[in-house]
Amino acid sequence: MPTTVKPPPPNATSPTDPGLRPAAVLAVGTFAVGTDAFVTAGFLPAMAGSLHVSTAAAGQSVSLFAAVYALASPLLAVATARLPRRTLLLGALLLLAAANALSALAPTYPVLLVGRTLAALAAAAFTPTAGATAAALARAESRGRALAVVIGGLTAATALGVPLGRVAAAGLGWRAALGAVAVLSALGALAVGLTLPRIPGGEPVPLRSRLAALRRPGVLRVLPLTVLGMAACYVPYSYSVPVLAAVGVSGRVAVPVALVLYGAGAVAGNLLSGRWTDRLGPVRVLTSGYATMAVAFAALTALAAVHARSAVAVGVLAFLWGASSWCQTPAQQHRLLAAAPEQAPLVVSLNSSAIYLGIGAGTVLGGLALPHGAAAVFVLAAVLSCGAAVFLRVTAARGRAGATST
Repeated sequence: MPTTVKPPPPNATSPTDPGLRPAAVLAVGTFAVGTDAFVTAGFLPAMAGSLHVSTAAAGQSVSLFAAVYALASPLLAVATARLPRRTLLLGALLLLAAANALSALAPTYPVLLVGRTLAALAAAAFTPTAGATAAALARAESRGRALAVVIGGLTAATALGVPLGRVAAAGLGWRAALGAVAVLSALGALAVGLTLPRIPGGEPVPLRSRLAALRRPGVLRVLPLTVLGMAACYVPYSYSVPVLAAVGVSGRVAVPVALVLYGAGAVAGNLLSGRWTDRLGPVRVLTSGYATMAVAFAALTALAAVHARSAVAVGVLAFLWGASSWCQTPAQQHRLLAAAPEQAPLVVSLNSSAIYLGIGAGTVLGGLALPHGAAAVFVLAAVLSCGAAVFLRVTAARGRAGATST
């Protein structure tokens, strides 16, 4: 069994921080979590047909996952605070593997929902703990890189996990795709169990203290925008197979390619947002992101309305869709840290919950719009994007006015 180790001291001079190695192991877990959270979009119609429910109803399994994650994350942080970190991370990945196995074998829709609920609980326990553990094991000057490595697992899942899941589902069926996620989760658990050092738990932070940041005016101006912005981009994403088919992208090759382009945009948007936020400020970056998102959805609306068929145009728009969707997180976190710097871990955790609330809300709204056609789904997404831009400008102006008055 691995022995207890301490992170190297801040003044260590080795060129490679050994604390980054556990981060790479934990990234396998976040890749499994991210793939599990987003992979359903690649085979929603097939899953719906197999379980004898509508595509919109099947999409609510995505909403359930997101809602459970968002609500359970702060509660689990309190309930599991005293557990050793390796024990918690290992247990979460094993639960994720079991939950996906249950989902893959689900004979009925209610059993699938049970599996998705358990998977969301596992993800809510694993992801924040993985980030905090990676930061604790790395030297002070390497913590940013350690966090980037762990979060990179989620980004890689967006770029690779979902398209691969779509390919697996097309070739072997959606049950095999979820089974593959179960295997990946089990492999992540094995890696954590064999390589992660022992890290004791800590004293729990009361839930009241965790939620105290919500009373800060600056925080209250940021978190609703995270929900609104993520809802906008996930109105069509959870139903990507049928809405892409409406603009001429369908089949075993074309849909994965479009999802890869979306994922590539997500990676690019995330990386460029961090750089441009430092140079231009988060409000300008977010304004550009929401404008790009609205334009992309308006163009997809036009293609769907006139039944146009242009794979190149859809590919470009899918890239812009992904980039504008995932450019939000670095800029929003920057705003939150500026609003409550002394409560950084708490506000970042709350922003993660807001992200999943937005995903859940967008999936619900997309399911309501889907029976009216793909154009209606894209219109709703464009309207929400414009709403996010307006909310940003109004609240940012109020924030500047409040700072001036004080």
